[in-house]
Amino acid sequence: MSLTKTLLAAATALSFATPIWAGEITINDAYARASTMMSKSGGAFMEIHNGTEADDRLIEARSDVAERVELHTHLSDGNGVMRMVEVEDGFAVPAGGVHMLARGGDHLMFLGLNRPLNHGDMIDVVLVFEQAGEVAVQIPVDLERKPMHGQMQHGNGMHQGMQKKGMTQN
Repeated sequence: MSLTKTLLAAATALSFATPIWAGEITINDAYARASTMMSKSGGAFMEIHNGTEADDRLIEARSDVAERVELHTHLSDGNGVMRMVEVEDGFAVPAGGVHMLARGGDHLMFLGLNRPLNHGDMIDVVLVFEQAGEVAVQIPVDLERKPMHGQMQHGNGMHQGMQKKGMTQN
């Protein structure tokens, strides 16, 4: 392995382990994926830690990598078919707690990608919270993550009782 590849691999590994701090909101283990090189959509996943004594809520996300970014989750319809739907009310992040954005559960959805998401790329994203305000993060594109990463340890982060607007993604 060349020195350049070794340094790139080390920097990538370090970026996954390094939390992003914004006041008392901490973002850990963020990564993004796209389905294929020709994909028009992609997703991002992360752990959101709220170190305050007050509940907060992720209400919006923005990035110039796509026409729009939506907060999404997976729901099962009456026939057992899983569908991705937009969560208009956002994701609750409890005081002193964690909310997981994980594959198969809550996540950021990039719709109308402006460019391919290549392994090793960095995506600039602004997360908007009701209390903490705007939090700018850089999310690495990692196309090598295992499909169930994060779910076995942390659950899928879905919360019941939130109102959701249905929107099927193909």
